[in-house]
Amino acid sequence: MAKSVNVEQVGKAVAALQKWLGTKEDQLLEEDELMYLVIALKKIPQRPRNDKPIRIPIPHPIHSTDNAEVCLFVKDHKGEGHKAAKSKVREERVAGISKVVGLSKLKTKYESHEAKRQLCNSYDLFAADERILPSLPKLLGKAFFKKKKQPVPVRLTGKDWAAQIRKACEATYLFWSGGNSLTIKVARSSQDQQQCVDNTLSAIAAAVEKVPRKWEGVQALFLKTSDSVALPIYQHDTVG
Repeated sequence: MAKSVNVEQVGKAVAALQKWLGTKEDQLLEEDELMYLVIALKKIPQRPRNDKPIRIPIPHPIHSTDNAEVCLFVKDHKGEGHKAAKSKVREERVAGISKVVGLSKLKTKYESHEAKRQLCNSYDLFAADERILPSLPKLLGKAFFKKKKQPVPVRLTGKDWAAQIRKACEATYLFWSGGNSLTIKVARSSQDQQQCVDNTLSAIAAAVEKVPRKWEGVQALFLKTSDSVALPIYQHDTVG
C-alpha cells in the first residue's frame, strides 16, 4: 500500500457516504447500495479493451451465495446445454444461482433493450461460462455496463460448479474499459465502516498492481456510490 493513501481519510469517506445514504429521502429500508472505488489514471492505457475482468480479492465479500441472486449464462446448442446446466444446478443445489440462461435464449428472449434492462435489474451478480465471455458484450448491450454488472467468468468445464460460484462471489473485479478511469465495486452500504475500509484498501493494493507504471500511473483515487459525489481519498503529489 502506498504511504500516500491515508487510512483515516478512507474511513472518513466511507462514513460520509454511509451518512449520506442514510439521509436520502427515497432510500428504502431494504435497499443496499454499492460503494465504488474510482481510479483516475494519468494517461489512457495503450492497451485494447478487454472484457475478461481481473479478479480482485477482498476480505469481506460483497455478495454471498447464501443471499445473492446470481444469474448464470451458459454455453448451449439449440437449448441443449441450457437444459443440462439447469439440471446440474438443481441436482447439486449450487447455492446462489437463481437463474440459468443459455446463449441461444439470450439472443432471442432477451433481444429487446427493455428485456435486457429488466434482466440486468433482476439479479445481484451475473456469472458466465468463461468460454462464452467474449460473445456477451454485444448481446447484453449498454445496460449491464452502465450499472457495472458485466458478467464475471466461471470455469464450468470441471465438476465443482458450487466452488466456482462461491469464488466469484467472494471477490470483486477490475474491468478495462479503455478510458482514463477504472471503477471497482468495493463494498455494500450494509457492511460496517471497518469492513468497507478493509475492502477498499485491499482493492487499491491489488488494482494498482495492474495499472501501467503502478502508482506512477495513478492520478487520484475516489470513493462514491452510484449517484453520490466522488469523495477523494488520494491525490498524486505533483510537487516533487
